[in-house]
This record gives sequence, structure tokens and C-alpha cells, in this order.
Amino acid sequence: MRATVGDRIRVHGRAVGMADHLGEVIEIRGTDDEPLLVIRYDDGHEGLLSPGADCEVLHPAG
Repeated sequence: MRATVGDRIRVHGRAVGMADHLGEVIEIRGTDDEPLLVIRYDDGHEGLLSPGADCEVLHPAG
């Protein structure tokens, strides 16, 4: 998974009925092999994310 600053991230809910979380990549830490993404979620909170199989990168159109 390759993400760049400005990409959107969708973290899928881990259980039936759990909502997805959407946010924007605001910083990338770590290495290409083990990226850590700083995400600002749509609800306003920020967090550090180690992307896994439950994540999807949404690249901006253009």
C-alpha cells in the first residue's frame, strides 16, 4: 500500500454493523517497507496508523 500526503484513507469496520472511518493522510513516518501514517479523521481526531488489510487508500482524482 502506497500512500502520500493528501490521500484519503478508509479503514473498514472490524465487525458487522461497525462504520468505516475516513480520513486524510497529513504526514508519513517510518519507511517504505513499514509506513506509519498520521491521519486526520473526518470527525476531527488525529491518529497514527500502521495500514493493514482493513485499509484502503483513495487517491485524489487528477
